[in-house]
Amino acid sequence: MTTPREVFDDLSESITARRWEEIFALYAEDTVVENPQRPPAPARYEGRETLRKNFGGGLNVRMDRADVLIHGTIDPEVIVAEYRNVGEALDTGKSFDIANVQVLRVRDGLIVHSRDYHDYLRLIAAQDGLDDLKKGFETAERELTPVPPRPASTADPRSPRGVFERLVYGVADGDWAGLPELYAEETHVTHPFLPGAETLKTREELREHFKFGEQGEVRFQVRDLVIHETLDPEVVIGEFDYQGTAADSPEFRVSNIFVLRVRDGLIVESRDYADHLANAAATGRLGELFARL
Repeated sequence: MTTPREVFDDLSESITARRWEEIFALYAEDTVVENPQRPPAPARYEGRETLRKNFGGGLNVRMDRADVLIHGTIDPEVIVAEYRNVGEALDTGKSFDIANVQVLRVRDGLIVHSRDYHDYLRLIAAQDGLDDLKKGFETAERELTPVPPRPASTADPRSPRGVFERLVYGVADGDWAGLPELYAEETHVTHPFLPGAETLKTREELREHFKFGEQGEVRFQVRDLVIHETLDPEVVIGEFDYQGTAADSPEFRVSNIFVLRVRDGLIVESRDYADHLANAAATGRLGELFARL
């Protein structure tokens, strides 16, 4: 039987070769594909034919995948792939190098559900599309519904799952002084979707990083948290949304997927794929974010 890893490899090869019909054949007829961070609003496509109608021509880019890291999970149908797309926008001749994460559920050799996270900012910039992107945010409507009650945790607080929960809910609870204590004294934290973001390598650097919240300007709640436990007992991957306000902003909702390595109850490595585009748009800082490019 075809494995989820083999399906991902076939998907990668077909995209690189721009063989679009072969791509659609990898999805089940009733597949669901979600793009939680697609600007200016998240997208959800139901069914293979819907995918074909929306992406039949593909992107006008040439690209290859690099640095592919596949996380098997305790659910044999689900893998999480981290990788880079390196290529060129054919309309502009501009190159790009973008990070991506895909959460794939594969059943009977076909993709039945996919949640795709991409570095849209760098890709759209390579296509000279930042002005249109800004206009899109000005008119887009993003779904806001009441945040459900926080579920009770049954995880060991020092387990990878427990530490992940303490991290995201610590932001919601405003525990800015306590958050750095979740990290090892020497750690490695990156924000792949944020241009120019520095790697945070120590607990003290994390302490400085979290000071933005101590001023009381960020008021987030956590919703729709799904944690994928991987075959590496140190690594967990969590998908979730933050919903709330920042400074005087209206209420907004942003999607995130974090990959954490937890050892002895402390985070020793984290890759935080946050929706910086939606965050900047909601807080009036799109120009500042574009300038980071």
